[in-house]
Parts: sequence; structure tokens; C-alpha cells
Amino acid sequence: MQIHSQSEFSHNSNSHIEQGLQRVLDRLVKRMHRDALIRQTTNQLRETLQADRVVLYYFYSQWYGQVTFESLSNNKFSILGSTGTDNSFNDEYAALYLAGRVRAIADIELEPIQTCHRDFLRSIKVRANLVVPILIPKGLWGLLVAHHCQEPRCWSSLDIELMQTAAKTLAKDSNILAF
Repeated sequence: MQIHSQSEFSHNSNSHIEQGLQRVLDRLVKRMHRDALIRQTTNQLRETLQADRVVLYYFYSQWYGQVTFESLSNNKFSILGSTGTDNSFNDEYAALYLAGRVRAIADIELEPIQTCHRDFLRSIKVRANLVVPILIPKGLWGLLVAHHCQEPRCWSSLDIELMQTAAKTLAKDSNILAF
């Protein structure tokens, strides 16, 4: 049986506590860096695209997610925390986005989309929609979405390229994206 002195025990205990605190601090710094990158990205996209809203929809479980970041032209367009409609995003849609699908809708009233999807987009005041996937090595992490709320809008190839580049920038360092 080995006996340790009180000073030995205190030192080992303090070292363990310090390591734990360092891990917490490292995660906090990483999260702050991630949040700043996402906030800067969504703000720059909204300003450059002159869109009413740019959001990041994060998947926290198998195709269940929510809007975790948004940049708005007006606070009346806020959908922060929105989870979408139940079961609207399924394996079929996920497979499309995993394959790199970009969805650009110039006018939800004219686009041949499911009625439930159109109703959902109306409920969050969307008239035109541009969606690109955020793909990390583990798969589909989230969606980067631009909304034009007040009128139809034809999304240009430059708009699409800008959104794709932003999504790739966010995905490039997937370590910072871990929530």
C-alpha cells in the first residue's frame, strides 16, 4: 500500500483541475472563433447579395436542425431558432444536398414545389430562396440559405458561386464547426 503526502495529493488534484479548465477554455475559444466566422460570413453574404435574410441551418441530429445564425436586413425577418416543418427534410433531400445540390428558386409562387414546402416558405416570408449545402468530411453539416422576402428574385450564377464559396470556407476547417 502506497501512502501519499497531502502536498502530493493537492498537486495532482490541482493539475487535474487545471487540465479540465484548459479543455473548457480551449472549447470556448474554438466556439467563439467559429461563431465569429459564421457571423462574418452571413453578414457579408447578405450585404453582397442584397438579400433580406441569410441563415445557417445546422443539423443537430439525423436531418433535424434549426436556424442557429442569421443576418437580417430588418429584424421583422428573424427566424432564429426555426426548425422547419416536421419531416420535411428527409433522406431523399439529404442525398441531393450530399451530392452538392444547389437549389435556387426565383419565385416560390411559380416554382413547382410541394404545397407543404410552399406553405412553410410563405410562413417565414420567403419569396425567393437560394440554398447551398455545407459539406464536411463526415457529411452534410448544414445549409447556407439566402432569402429574398419582399419580391421574386432571379439568382445569378455569381450569387450561387458566392454562396458555394462561403459554404466551402465554413466547411474548410470542420474542427471549428463542431457544436
